[in-house]
Amino acid sequence: MNPLTIFGLFAVTAMMVCWYLDPVNPLTIFGLFAVTAMMVCWYLEERSPWFILAFAASCGLASVYGFLQGAWPFGLVECVWSAIAVHHWWVTVKKSQG
Repeated sequence: MNPLTIFGLFAVTAMMVCWYLDPVNPLTIFGLFAVTAMMVCWYLEERSPWFILAFAASCGLASVYGFLQGAWPFGLVECVWSAIAVHHWWVTVKKSQG
């Protein structure tokens, strides 16, 4: 089974369990979207440099989620990962241009 399919099934199951235990608020949905986007873009980053940039953007979204949720260490780490991913994208684009 494809790793992306496994992650998707896990994410849907986790969301259903969370919904049953406690109604999901918009911030939680935003966080789930950000982290899911990170995983999908990370999985696809070898296909195009644009997925690397999308990974950086989704790390930025996860950082915003962390700060809004009150978990500032998570927000800080995701901010650093976003900067690393932007640098990785920049280096990859420069290499592909010659």
